Amino acid sequence: MPMQETRQESKTVPLRQPAAPADAPRSHSLALKDRSRLALTGVTRIISCDENAAVLETPLGNLTVGGQGLQVSELSVASGQVQLSGKIEYLQYAENRQSGGSLLARLFR
Repeated sequence: MPMQETRQESKTVPLRQPAAPADAPRSHSLALKDRSRLALTGVTRIISCDENAAVLETPLGNLTVGGQGLQVSELSVASGQVQLSGKIEYLQYAENRQSGGSLLARLFR
């Protein structure tokens, strides 16, 4: 009598959660207190900053903070946390634009 071959399928269980896709947006939040203190998370880069405006790159677009006497009171590059102080007059988001390509390619977008 021939022996029946038994197959056992092994399942592998990952030890850690798979990484998020590279194009998945990171978390971003902001909290404004008394129009004088703004706490932000998820800032990837400070594009520019002076006493009248700060332009910050976030996963949801570039954020422009306008006001008077603005200054960065706290900055953590590793965690993406930024705190601004001063008289905050407006917040405005703009979509991040990909630069590059030839002049003709940019004209025909």
